Amino acid sequence: MKKSLIISILIIVIIFGAVLSLRLLNGGEDNWICVNSQWVKHGNPTASKPTTGCEQENINGFSNDKIKLDNLKSNDKISSPFTITGEIKGAWFFEGSFPVFLVDWDGKIIAQVLATAKNDWMTENFVPFEAIITFEKPSYGENGFLIFKKDNPSGLPQNDDAVEIPVIFK
Repeated sequence: MKKSLIISILIIVIIFGAVLSLRLLNGGEDNWICVNSQWVKHGNPTASKPTTGCEQENINGFSNDKIKLDNLKSNDKISSPFTITGEIKGAWFFEGSFPVFLVDWDGKIIAQVLATAKNDWMTENFVPFEAIITFEKPSYGENGFLIFKKDNPSGLPQNDDAVEIPVIFK
């Protein structure tokens, strides 16, 4: 009798442990996932919808709710000169351009250019742009960031925005 009680308790503990383990391993069942640069409910998440932009790498390039790059993904290797093409929301432009910075690992600016609109930029929609960055590879470190900065002629902090993409120097 004692032996069967111990075996029964052991079986219950094993089943409970297995169910708990499956629940923990399958933690992504009820959360927010990024689909086509939009946050989408998966299951019934308890957390509220994320407020940050959801970023996705696609076959061609980096993409989120603010910018779509044709020829650059996170941690791509770049060399000088490097031409960046893509689309960004029209509100990022001022007089048809917005600044792009290339910084080294320490944040030192090694190149700065203006990306220019290829179409009418007076819209809230995505607008094609191009920028050509010429730079000298830093003498140390191979990592850096491309920073796409929303042009903000007002200087008001609430109008500031930027997208940073890690790159590797060739």
